[in-house]
Amino acid sequence: MPQLRTSHSTMDSPPDPESSTTASLLHWPRQQRWRNSPCATSFRLKTSIWAELGGSVGDLGTYIPIVLALSIVNHIDLGTTLIFTALYNITTGFLFGIPMPVQPMKSIAAVAFSESHTHLTVPQIMAAGLSTASVLFLLGATRLMSLFYNLIPLPVVRGVQLSQGLSFAFSAIKYVRYNQDFVTGKSGSPRPWLSLDGLLLALAALLFILLSTGSGDDNHHHDHQFNQSQLLPQDDHQSSRRRTIRTRLRILSAIPSALLVFLLGIALCFAKDPSIVKDLKFGPAPIRVVKITWEDWKVGFVRAAIPQIPLSVLNSVIAVCKLSADLFPDREVSATSVSVSVGLMNLVGCWFGAMPCCHGAGGLAGQYRFGGRSGASVLLLGIGKLVLGLVFGNSFVRILGEFPIGILGVLLLFSGIELAMASRDMNSKEESFVMLICAAVSLTGSSAALGFGCGIVVFLLVKLRKMDYSFLKFRGDTETSA
Repeated sequence: MPQLRTSHSTMDSPPDPESSTTASLLHWPRQQRWRNSPCATSFRLKTSIWAELGGSVGDLGTYIPIVLALSIVNHIDLGTTLIFTALYNITTGFLFGIPMPVQPMKSIAAVAFSESHTHLTVPQIMAAGLSTASVLFLLGATRLMSLFYNLIPLPVVRGVQLSQGLSFAFSAIKYVRYNQDFVTGKSGSPRPWLSLDGLLLALAALLFILLSTGSGDDNHHHDHQFNQSQLLPQDDHQSSRRRTIRTRLRILSAIPSALLVFLLGIALCFAKDPSIVKDLKFGPAPIRVVKITWEDWKVGFVRAAIPQIPLSVLNSVIAVCKLSADLFPDREVSATSVSVSVGLMNLVGCWFGAMPCCHGAGGLAGQYRFGGRSGASVLLLGIGKLVLGLVFGNSFVRILGEFPIGILGVLLLFSGIELAMASRDMNSKEESFVMLICAAVSLTGSSAALGFGCGIVVFLLVKLRKMDYSFLKFRGDTETSA
């Protein structure tokens, strides 16, 4: 704790350990006495556990809708997917030490239940996942992914993150405002105000999360601001006000708001349709090896893997590594390890019918936004998925089918905004220009790869204008004199 005065007084040093008088204790700053007390240690431990629990559900706003649609439309076994994604979560929680998310491969999922073509079969979806995983594994094993990570300009990466974050936020607003049909991927009639999945419920959940988490500032940020204020001259009234504000923020931040909102959604599933209890079957789903024909490989690779590969490289590896460096500078993960991780997950799970998965920057932002600060967040999520997969198997899809979509929209909204805010570190108009061009093309063209390509071109052209050509003139003069 910083010292307030340079003179040698009892306020500047701990009390004499030999003295137990009340006077000496009163000279010791109250904040320091609280920090060193067993009660404070216990409070910090409990707060951390609840924060990790809250962060564990931070990426379910994207996970549940995609998994639900694949289970209903394409008949992917939800029980198998829950078990394998649980194992992925537990493994990555131990290996990376940060809330590294496990999310569906979105382009494959979009193609799988798209109405513009025949729906993909389970073997074709698995073939697409295996093809994408093979490419990412090779890029990681040969360290080419690390080369791409170091060469790609930061404004272009920020543009991809901004576009993905805004895309999540736009989808979230549609979830809140309109009824959703995940089978067709379209919005329906406006959501009613009063119902078990009404607009009023979604707005109440949004206000509750906003009150408890604010703009998403870390508790350590508030502690730092409080400690810095101790260096400035202030009267007792100002000091008391700052302590009061800091205490209130700590209490509000300790509330696992996302977890409470998610548990409310689960309770409402049974309130909306009590008959789902009868449809639940206990026991895990049988795990079988998926038989993939040559035709399945061709269809899966051409229709689903080709659009997924660039998105996985950009959002599942490059953007995730950049975001982890921003959020956890002391625990930065490498592009090689993330790329190999995505590859190995699917090279194992897809053979058994588990949904193709990746690490998404949006999921990382969402789990961080709701309190996830370590691998414990995804470890707890993995344990929850494992229990559900082993106990309910594929029948759990009946519960997810009744989950309030407005609540999912609220969770997705905060995740998207957190991801988009990663782009706030652009320090010049030039960097912001490149980032916004990349984001705009990505959003309007519905393709992160297209936005990435345009961002690279714009970045090179901007740099070309400012390049120093004096070496060319010097070379020409030398040849002329010769």
